Parts: sequence; C-alpha cells; structure tokens
Amino acid sequence: MNNIAEVLDQVKTMGIAGHIRPDGDCVGSCMALYLYVKEYYPEIQVDVYLDHPKPIFSHIDCMDEIKTETDGEKEYDLFVTCDVSSRDRLALAGEYFEKAKKTVCIDHHISNSGFARINYIRGEISSACEVLYGLLDPEKVNQRVAVPIYTGMIHDTGVFQYSSTSPETMRIAGQLMKTGFNFSRIIDESFYEKTYIQNQIMGRVLAESIMLLDGKCIIGYLRRRDLDFYGVDGKDLDGIVSQLRLTKGVEVAMFLYEVESQKFKVSLRSNGRVDVSRIAVYFGGGGHMRAAGIDMMGSLHDVINNITGEIERQLLLCREV
Repeated sequence: MNNIAEVLDQVKTMGIAGHIRPDGDCVGSCMALYLYVKEYYPEIQVDVYLDHPKPIFSHIDCMDEIKTETDGEKEYDLFVTCDVSSRDRLALAGEYFEKAKKTVCIDHHISNSGFARINYIRGEISSACEVLYGLLDPEKVNQRVAVPIYTGMIHDTGVFQYSSTSPETMRIAGQLMKTGFNFSRIIDESFYEKTYIQNQIMGRVLAESIMLLDGKCIIGYLRRRDLDFYGVDGKDLDGIVSQLRLTKGVEVAMFLYEVESQKFKVSLRSNGRVDVSRIAVYFGGGGHMRAAGIDMMGSLHDVINNITGEIERQLLLCREV
C-alpha cells in the first residue's frame, strides 16, 4: 500500500479505531484519517472509535463525533487501526474489526508483527501520525487534517527531541505548520500543561525515586493508595517517566503504578544503550527501542527486581562489546 486511496476504492462503510488509553499519537492518527475521509470521500460512511480521549485534545475538530462504545451489529467494508501494536491492544470495536470485509493496520511499533489483512508498519518512523502522513495526498492535508497529525507527532517525539525524530519528521512538521494553525498553543496545552495535582504527584514521585545499578537506572512508583489519596488515575501521570529519564547519568528510567492490588502498569524509557522494547516483549508488553510499556502482576519489589534484572543484563552486554 502506497496511498490510502488504494484501500478506499469501492468502500461504502469504514471504521477507525485506536489502542486502549489513547495518547496523542493514537488520537491524532485516528482523527486525521477520519477528517481526511470525511473531507475527500463524502460517499463513505465513516465512524471513529476511541476510548474516552483526554480533554487536552479538544483543539482537534470533530472530537464530539467520536464513538466511545460499540452500538450493536455492524459489518464494515473496511476497518483501519491506527497506532495499535497488537490485536489485544485494540480498545473498542474489536468485534467490528473481526467482521470487517477488509482490515488495515497503520502503525510504527517495532514489536508489531502484523494482525490485519493489510499491514503498513514502519518501525523506524517517529509516530503513527508520520506514517499516516506518508499515505495521504499531501496536497489534501488541509488545516483540519494537519492539526491532529502535528499533535500526534509532538506527543510521540517529545516535541521533536526523541531519537526517532528525523530530518523527514521535521520536514513534514514544517509542511503542516504552513497550513496556519497555532502550533505553540497546541504544544503548551496538550503536551506541557499540568494541573496543580499533577505537579504535586510528579514532585512526590521524583522525591521518592530510587537509583539502582550504579546510578544507571532510576525508578519511580506509586501504590494504589497513593493514587486514591490524590484522587487520580493513569491519565494524570503523563510525563513522569520522561522527567525521570532526564536524570544525569541514567541509562534507563522506570515508572510503575498500581492499577489494582499487585497489578502494575510499567513505563520504560531508555537513553540509548538499552533496548527497552526487548525487555517489554520478554514480559508480555511492547513498544519501541527507547520507549516501552508492560502490565505486570506481583509485588512492587518483585516487579522492580524482575525488570531491573533484564536491564542489568543489557548493560553488562554493552560493557563487554
């Protein structure tokens, strides 16, 4: 597949969906494709399914048209997933995906082995939004479509600072900016801005973080009782692991929080020497070389010990090379 037009031919009904707990890249890629199809293929009846996106993405057009739950029997001519690394990560409309006449997966996760009929997976590219842009007609990427693509790109590149950012990433960002949206406001309000409570929580995690492996690994954590005390959940914890990663001398940052008794969600970030996607896949998760995630069962100490053991193995191998 070289252009999205190839799979839209003869399509009358279409569904689009993203992964559980949709981030900026997931929301951006799904909404960009949705707006593109609505604009240039009005004959197609298209629906987009996302799991309750955060209010910080309200600057994207037509967010009120998102379906947050399925509504009965449907069989789409085409169903497209954006930024979904594996079938079990599809948040909504799983039954619609299975029943669709044709399925497409557009993604950039290196751990994605391909679960759709047509898979367009570019593991070397910064974001699913950048992958999607390569499938669209650039002359048709107007401001409405450009805004969600740019949003997804800034979220998955850390505002163009992560190693996945390439000259091509910056060229595309420049083309998108030419459509005239307020890019600095999007960056501030959807990426950097935190509530007072979010700042308090980040401060607590940083203050109570621990250093292991001769200062090469930093770990931050929150127990279930901590989340209950502040009245927050996972969506309020964005940015913590990235801040941990910036600690001088650190090779790997780990942030984990307890979603229920002895069940933890783990985020891993690497500064380059350790491939955290390999560690994540080993424990049943997935992601990229420098950013990955896992859901793990066990005590806080068991989870930390198991993961740091794999981090240590990679660090030792690096030292031997």
